[in-house]
Amino acid sequence: MKRIAPSHRILLLGVVIVLAWSGWQPYDRLTWWLEISPGLAGLIVLSATYHRFRFTTLCYTLIALHICVLCVGGHYTYARVPLFDWLREIFHWHRNHYDRLGHFAQGLVPAMIARELFIRLKILNRTRWMPFLILSVCLAISAFYELIEWWTALISGDAAVSFLATQGDVWDTQEDMLMALIGAICALVFLRQWQDRQIAAIGTRTERLT
Repeated sequence: MKRIAPSHRILLLGVVIVLAWSGWQPYDRLTWWLEISPGLAGLIVLSATYHRFRFTTLCYTLIALHICVLCVGGHYTYARVPLFDWLREIFHWHRNHYDRLGHFAQGLVPAMIARELFIRLKILNRTRWMPFLILSVCLAISAFYELIEWWTALISGDAAVSFLATQGDVWDTQEDMLMALIGAICALVFLRQWQDRQIAAIGTRTERLT
């Protein structure tokens, strides 16, 4: 059995600390559960598959940061994150935009995950299709999350107001998906080479062991 890399232990410890802080007297307990549940599900999946398929440290770092974003949003609710309330006053925003950061991460991080899976599992024979398919996957995830928010609102009624975090914006759903698309594009443009180097390093280490 492969041992856990020290850098991955540090990332996991950081996520656990942030998660514990997030769960300590959150603004609304139901909202907290709703917001952190994707992060918890991700941790379970990554833990179960760690010794069979190990992502690059870059990918794990981005996942850890995304989970932290979820934890902060769950603790305060997305409409009440203090830092973005402060920024709202400075830039005269009409709303708290922390949820935009969350949806940007919702595009950026899945793009890196999907790209790594496509490359390392050799899913595509024609790699020119990869950017289009990655963007499509990210938009599908974003759209499905918006459906989850809608279903939650139908089931829980007023209790879902903090979870939806629309803050009176009638175009909130469309803007959230746009931010996810922008995040995915940024991942492909700015992080592609960094990820390629780490994937190549994994291949080199594997060859040395065989």
